[in-house]
Amino acid sequence: MNLDLPHGAVAFQRSGVGALDADTAARVIAAVADVAVVIDSRGIVRDMSFGGADMAKAALGDWYGRAWADTMGVDSRAKAVEMLKDDSARWRQVNHSLADGGELPVRYYVTPTGHNGNRLAIGRDLRATASLQQRLLQAQQAMERDHLRSRQSETRYRALFDLSAEPVFIVDSARRRIVEANPAALRLAGGRGGTLVGEPFADLIVQSERDSVMALLGAVAAAEQAAPAPVRLAGAEAHYQMAATLFRQERAAFFLIRLVSPETTRAANGPDRLFAEMLDRMPEAFVVTDDNLAILAENAAFLDMAELARGGEVRGQPLARWVGRPGIDLALLVSEVREHGSVRNFPTIMRGSHGAEEEVEIAAVAAPDADPPCLGFSIRGVSKRTLAERPAAPDMPRSVEQLTELVGRVPLKEIVRESTDLIERLCIEAALAYTSDNRASAAEILGLSRQSLYSKLHRHGLGDLTETH
Repeated sequence: MNLDLPHGAVAFQRSGVGALDADTAARVIAAVADVAVVIDSRGIVRDMSFGGADMAKAALGDWYGRAWADTMGVDSRAKAVEMLKDDSARWRQVNHSLADGGELPVRYYVTPTGHNGNRLAIGRDLRATASLQQRLLQAQQAMERDHLRSRQSETRYRALFDLSAEPVFIVDSARRRIVEANPAALRLAGGRGGTLVGEPFADLIVQSERDSVMALLGAVAAAEQAAPAPVRLAGAEAHYQMAATLFRQERAAFFLIRLVSPETTRAANGPDRLFAEMLDRMPEAFVVTDDNLAILAENAAFLDMAELARGGEVRGQPLARWVGRPGIDLALLVSEVREHGSVRNFPTIMRGSHGAEEEVEIAAVAAPDADPPCLGFSIRGVSKRTLAERPAAPDMPRSVEQLTELVGRVPLKEIVRESTDLIERLCIEAALAYTSDNRASAAEILGLSRQSLYSKLHRHGLGDLTETH
């Protein structure tokens, strides 16, 4: 088989290989090529071989007897015709059409066989290369999107930084020198040549307060949070509140320092702020929940009763985890609050996280017009004095003693029936007292229908049987 060599290729320089017969040449081609196609002078496929089963499976279609160009996609057919006519052998890529609608990219080298005008197309499967190119393109596009988001974030940060009315400093945590300052900070430290970059931050603070400022920054560096502290700048009479936050960038740590003006401090300490502080210091527990009874805010007294140290442990948690008897109290309390707007002196229990229980009374109020709608609960522990002031529970009916005296004189079946009636009556009386004689609520906590409760009331002669709720 006489094969033309591509431009620049060098043939064997010795005669050691001898003349390859057709079978040997076919085996060599099948071994080194992913696909090899013999095409006659009319462009019809006369023979073909595949270097692997995966390539044969990918091709799928029966190419024998078909025009080689017809096995390709529309955009590759003209290229296939040119390759069959072009005597200057070179590698060119085409895309075969697959039965499932996909494409099979192949890079072909076409050369005459020297037999009846046939040509041999030796192909290399480019699916792996195409997959790599696709992943490279996707990675490049992802990098471009990330770069765009980064630029947009930087633009927003720069706008906020420059337009902020509060003086803001970026300070190197290691050297305590200013890395960046916004225009408000430059105006506050006026007369410094228009820039503060590179200057020690401590130089801006009056001498008497520099140690406390450095101590604050040290605390922030150690704990990454600290309460704001009052500071006074050199050459300025007003005091500011300095708040600092530690952040890391490019393996270095920096402080973001804000100076809050006295006017802003006074506004922050207005009536709303004072009210919130007083509410947090109340001796009685107070908690705010959303409509689903998930806790939104709480005061310190509630944390004490719940046996917790931090507010983050309760926020977002259901109130029923600490308040009320499971499945009874809160459902009744919330239904009353939503119906009447508020409830006072609702008796229930408060459970601590470590198992302690305490009898409490709850005053609750609904705020349906708030954004978002919420419920507020004031929880007061019931002291021994309060318990002593409560009216004593009625004496147990004498029938209990009478029932025990019947043993031996009356069959057990009769005693059990009498006991059941007594317990049923006591439970109904307790439910009515617990719900302030609200029969609908009493039926709910007893697990009865209203009709069944009315029937039992009639049987036991309890309440005003003409009244309906």
